[in-house]
Amino acid sequence: MAYVPPQIIFLTGAIFAFFLKGKSRSISNVFFTLSAFIMLVFFTQPQVSYVYSFAGFEMILFNADRISLFVAYVFAFMAIVISIYSMHVKEKVYHAVSMLYIFSAMGMLFAGDFMTFFLFGEIMLIAATVLICYKKEKAALKAGMRYFVIHLIGSSLLLAGILVNYTATESMSIMNITQGVPAILILLGIGVNAAFIPFHTWLPDAYSKAPFTASLLLSVFTTKSAVYALARFFPGVGEVAYMGAAMALFGVVMALLQSDARKLLSYHVISQVGFMVAGVGMGTFLGIDGALYHAFNHILYKSLLFMCIGAVIYRTGKQNLSELGGFARSMPITTLTCIIAALSISGVPLFNGYASKAILYEASYQSILLLWSLKLASLGTFISFCKFTYYGFLRSKDTKVREAPLSMTIPMVTLAVLCIAGGIYPRLVTIFLPYYTDIIVYIPTKVADAMMFTIAAGIIFFLGMKKVFKPHAAITQDPQTDDASNRFSDLHDYTATSLKHFIYARFAKYLPSELFSKTGADHNVPTSNKDTPALDSSLTILAITIAALLLYITFR
Repeated sequence: MAYVPPQIIFLTGAIFAFFLKGKSRSISNVFFTLSAFIMLVFFTQPQVSYVYSFAGFEMILFNADRISLFVAYVFAFMAIVISIYSMHVKEKVYHAVSMLYIFSAMGMLFAGDFMTFFLFGEIMLIAATVLICYKKEKAALKAGMRYFVIHLIGSSLLLAGILVNYTATESMSIMNITQGVPAILILLGIGVNAAFIPFHTWLPDAYSKAPFTASLLLSVFTTKSAVYALARFFPGVGEVAYMGAAMALFGVVMALLQSDARKLLSYHVISQVGFMVAGVGMGTFLGIDGALYHAFNHILYKSLLFMCIGAVIYRTGKQNLSELGGFARSMPITTLTCIIAALSISGVPLFNGYASKAILYEASYQSILLLWSLKLASLGTFISFCKFTYYGFLRSKDTKVREAPLSMTIPMVTLAVLCIAGGIYPRLVTIFLPYYTDIIVYIPTKVADAMMFTIAAGIIFFLGMKKVFKPHAAITQDPQTDDASNRFSDLHDYTATSLKHFIYARFAKYLPSELFSKTGADHNVPTSNKDTPALDSSLTILAITIAALLLYITFR
């Protein structure tokens, strides 16, 4: 019997999800995700298969080795958990597109050439945008469009890098990357997906405004696919390691400023991905294994955190920490699992985050700057999640709501158990690491070091909880007024306006006047980009495409 790649199973599941309804669709989703997981764990060995020639290129659709399989295991497992958690969602577009989104993520993991990797990345971009926008809420639609434009810029950079690299090597193999311009362009393209600073603004914007089940999906697959790509293409690049350290610190500082619960979690995605990026940049077997192990653990505890706040939103419709609290009695399972996830992400001993952070600390001893950046980020993480759990769940407040439904609590309890099991016995996961890292993480000095930072963070939160860390609506800003997003918006507006000036000066008499003013009564260059937003985005994308083609022609 011919081997069926797991991504094909997810694609089939997407087709079934589109045509089925109600319970049949939910059962179908669980069936196909479970089938893909079983196929991966029990029937998939390292191999290169499904090789085709297309337009003169050799496309390798399935290139499985220890790196791709390790990430694929947790992707496939989370697909099962999320399909159960999302049973309450009625819109068929969510279920069909979520399976398509997972299909594309798996395709990127197993791509054996750049063309296949790029094509699956574009499918992921489109699917993610639909997931952000599918409820057609105004804030989500705007966030989805910003997500799409920023990632389209990343795709353009990636494609330009691939084309220039192909010109230099005459190969689409992922093992052949020419140093210099091709490597830089490919790195920047992947960096957009990984939320490199300053390309990170899409993440807190989209994750905080998308439907909460979509935020959950995005938190698992988008950035982790990028971390996998960095581990595959750019291990040992020192600049990448320091970018990771900057992300870890920046993300945790921004998270501390938030009162929107999902935006707080979103900035912590940036921070925790920073740990992974730093590990990849270190380039040692210990660093790369630590990065992938941390990605594995992060997927478990960050998914659990998004599930917990999702359950709160499902019951209350609120996500601002200033409006939350009092759930310890009314939603005890959600509260307990949230505490477990918070301890895990903070790196407290006996929880899975501790084990992967211990490996990363061990790998970073070669650089004091990297080591202390990661440790300070961990200190800020515990402070931040003291704020999150206390104000969001534990503080006394008269909140009368029911516990989340079983379809939500079962996945949450499952992930909570895994966070504890992985912390108590790390070898449950480390035996599958690509480079067989198996160091002892529970030694007195490491445990004492972690507990010292934990206690220090707890004291800092206690001293500042009433004046410094207390959430209020004024802290959380909308991305349209947030400085970081404004910088991107200003760049976008400047590019579009400049191009419109150029087009007006050269081609105004050949083009409809409506392009240049709202009324079409005159041929003045528009004073506001809000008049023609579609034209603005189109022109920005056109500029990027032209730049990519010019680079390709120049270096051909």
